[in-house]
Amino acid sequence: MHQREFPTSCYAAAAYHRRMDFKQLQTFVQVAELGSFTRAANVLRVAQPALSRQVRALEVELRQPLFDRNGRGVTLTAAGQRLLAHGRGILQQLERARQDLEEQRGAATGLLSLGLPPSIGRTLTAPLVETFRERFPRATLTMVEGLSTYTLEWLAQGRIDCAVVYNAAPAPAFELLPVLEETLFLVSARNGPAGGKLVGRPVSAAEVAKHELVIPSRPHAIRMRLEMALAEASLKPRVSLEIESVPAILDLVQRHPLHAVLSLNAIAGSGQEDRFRARTIIAGRAPLTASLWIATSAQRPRGPLLEQTLPLLAGLLKDRLGMAHSIEGRKARKSPA
Repeated sequence: MHQREFPTSCYAAAAYHRRMDFKQLQTFVQVAELGSFTRAANVLRVAQPALSRQVRALEVELRQPLFDRNGRGVTLTAAGQRLLAHGRGILQQLERARQDLEEQRGAATGLLSLGLPPSIGRTLTAPLVETFRERFPRATLTMVEGLSTYTLEWLAQGRIDCAVVYNAAPAPAFELLPVLEETLFLVSARNGPAGGKLVGRPVSAAEVAKHELVIPSRPHAIRMRLEMALAEASLKPRVSLEIESVPAILDLVQRHPLHAVLSLNAIAGSGQEDRFRARTIIAGRAPLTASLWIATSAQRPRGPLLEQTLPLLAGLLKDRLGMAHSIEGRKARKSPA
């Protein structure tokens, strides 16, 4: 589709009267994300003609169209796509500047973004949100799930403020707070009718190496921990499928003759605990474990909200995951060797 031409006189008039401002940019981003002037006007609570004028003035200021209009809404032009990428970053920086000024007064307000591994997201999300809202009523919490490798990348890029990660390696870009060690289990589908104990007898590393596994790809922390443990016994895992999603892994274990290596929290809360059997993996003479850490950026200052959330988060991790560990320990001691 050909771009529309704007008369030079329009440029001169717009340049004389005004320049691009944050309100125009916010309007543009909202229209772009919703794909409609009508929907954006409803969200921003602005009359649609006024909203259209703001976007039109921005197009004139930039001397190129940002949207292709059609009967179903709008789509971004190539210039609009590039401006959207810049606009999101500019608005995010503006919001962070406002938060920084609030935090300078010592108020625990603003937005906190947290990354969680999928294996503990189901266990931790609800209690963390409830505790956070009670403790910081003027603050907003956003949570995203991702493998530790990804959440550390997001943390380095400034997309999140802290992350719960497995087996974190020291790095100049991060500050790491150790939380606990999680026992890892060989998770299998239960043979026969559902029911009975979740935790069965322990298995050796050699026995794990005999089973076909569905497991995340490298460099997933638990994958690397398992490979290192098996390598110490001159063994390799039999990886049948590489899947990044914990729910998908559990579904494949249940439907196919496959096994997984997960923490007990990956199963807890799934509503399908009675369909699986989890067995502690013994590597050498001790159970195989993965360490859990809270990571923050070493290159950005911590505000009051993050400072006050870190001990809250560490405490919830120990309480919620430790509770599962104590249940697991009691069941394991009752199970036959």
